Amino acid sequence: MKFKAFLTENGMHLLEKRFLPALDKMGKICHLYLTKDHAMFLHNLLNGDGVQSIAQFRKEALFDDYRISSQNDDRIAFVIDVSLLQRAVRSSVSICSEFGDGPTANRLLIKLVKKLPANSTQPIPFLSFETKGYKSAVIQDVPISKPLSRAQVLELQNALDMTQDLPQTLVQVPDLNQLQNFVDRMRHVGDALNVTISKYGDLHIQISTTLVTLGAEFRKLLVIGEQANATAEDQNLTAQTRSSRAVLRGDGQSVQVSVKHFAKSLHCHLTKPDCAFYGIAPQGACLTVIFQFFIPGSRQTDKSISLHCRIPVLDTGSS
Repeated sequence: MKFKAFLTENGMHLLEKRFLPALDKMGKICHLYLTKDHAMFLHNLLNGDGVQSIAQFRKEALFDDYRISSQNDDRIAFVIDVSLLQRAVRSSVSICSEFGDGPTANRLLIKLVKKLPANSTQPIPFLSFETKGYKSAVIQDVPISKPLSRAQVLELQNALDMTQDLPQTLVQVPDLNQLQNFVDRMRHVGDALNVTISKYGDLHIQISTTLVTLGAEFRKLLVIGEQANATAEDQNLTAQTRSSRAVLRGDGQSVQVSVKHFAKSLHCHLTKPDCAFYGIAPQGACLTVIFQFFIPGSRQTDKSISLHCRIPVLDTGSS
């Protein structure tokens, strides 16, 4: 089982400045899953508890000279502490900068190694970062779990495959900061959040307690997938009534999720997505958030990067 690659300058920037800070907010521990073509950071895919986040990169988005081999169809997966990984990448990037323009500077080698820790008789696996300068090299080792067995990798792959189904209707939320500010206020009111999405392009979020009801509505959003025209007679009704009628007509779905989980998914804005889409899975299985990234300087989707979250529901809601 071998893995070795050089992290590119673009890869350093993506991980250090954008993705690792966001992933660290999603959870301290995640799976790093490496295949012949992709590197993936996966949260909560096997335990089903909490927000599932799936960050996937084509190898070219992060690496040069990417080499991987294993007896499991060249797939390797292990558990890693995101905060330790973030610290190692940040430190390595800093060292690269200090080395300047030597012939091998700005080359950050990442590889899987086994080393014998002090006072131990058993070697343990590490993800090793090696930064070479003109006359010296700095090595940092991040401890990882024992790589997953063939059966465990298959289980992880099956769980990953199950996260790929798109909701039938997705609505685009152009301003994540506005949504974040609203949810920050909501989290002091209660623990459960009702989310309704309609084929008309409406997103309605509401939190209710015995004392107070607080809600927000985003209307006439861009719709991808199944859509419908709003009924004229509903236009002057309250947001809550409009949402309820859309669900009754079969033009909308409603689920209840944890405010804490919803807020956690919004940390993904640290990855600097260009837009985000919300949708509810069939039968109200989960609330899905898909983040989209554009090729710099264009409006074209960067297909080398993908990120989405699946927020578990507290109640199956109505469909």
